[in-house]
Amino acid sequence: MDGFARCVPTVRDRVVQTAAKLILEPIFEADFLDSSFGFRPGRSAHQAIDAIRQYLASGRNDIYDADLKGYFDTIPHDQLLKAVGMRVADRQVMSLLQMWLTSVVEETDERGRTQRTRPRQGTPQGGVISPLLANIYLHWFEVLFNKPDGPGTWANARIVRYADDFVIMARHQGVRLREWIEKTLEGRFRLTINREKTRVVRLTEPRATLSFLGFTLRYEWDRFGRLKKYLRQEPSAKAEAKVRDTIRDLTGPKRGWQPVAMMIATVNQTIRGWKTYFRPGHPNRVFYRLDGHLLIRFWRHLHRRSQRQHRIPKDLEFDTYLQRLGLQFFKSGTPPASANR
Repeated sequence: MDGFARCVPTVRDRVVQTAAKLILEPIFEADFLDSSFGFRPGRSAHQAIDAIRQYLASGRNDIYDADLKGYFDTIPHDQLLKAVGMRVADRQVMSLLQMWLTSVVEETDERGRTQRTRPRQGTPQGGVISPLLANIYLHWFEVLFNKPDGPGTWANARIVRYADDFVIMARHQGVRLREWIEKTLEGRFRLTINREKTRVVRLTEPRATLSFLGFTLRYEWDRFGRLKKYLRQEPSAKAEAKVRDTIRDLTGPKRGWQPVAMMIATVNQTIRGWKTYFRPGHPNRVFYRLDGHLLIRFWRHLHRRSQRQHRIPKDLEFDTYLQRLGLQFFKSGTPPASANR
């Protein structure tokens, strides 16, 4: 049914799921492999990117960039419970998990008609325990991958996974390796690979790029004239477009009611979070472009706040004026004057 689906856990459910997670997480953390980085204590997206860089340095430049279609919504309940049951024998805990997995989903169509169903696959939307359950299920794919008869051995391949996003890196992506990946995921695990988004990237080819967890990696010639290439890591085009949209929304016409100081404080929060995440690598080119975008957005906003144009002191450049108002920029230093308009 086309419409709006609701399966939001109640406060009581969230409390109980949190308690269950605190008990189950250490049990499975003892089993999880080092190739998994998502939704795990002490692990991060930056560590996943570092692992990719390490494998590239070792010559594994052929990359199977996988995309699973609706992973969190398509995990088979029966197989997920079997995966949990490999380490948990308590029947009450297993019964509780099954109740969460099959909790009623309410869907409302465009005419306002409501229909309630019990899902047979997928993890609870917004559930505290859902990321852990999703990790448990794909953990067994990593186990099979690294077995003596798996591609981690016979293809000398490596996997880097962040929740349902993962790449498989090898010196050569042969037919046997790709068939193993696809048959295992779609056969044994009953998941769906999005063929339109899944691709094999040979990063040594001209203009080849890998986008993963918001970063884009590619080889570029050294700009200092040394005849060698280096691995460039910067925010992806998709990530840049998304933060541009956020800034556009925060400085748009609908924000005319907001005091300038409050607007700048809100924009600064976005900038600080974005800079913290994307600072590793070589982000300056993207930061430079985003600073120009910031200047344009604030110039337009300040000059449409009222019938009279916003007055800027004659002795100040616009970027310096914004800095005095408290605005932070992506790139340290003063943005280019050419971007002021």
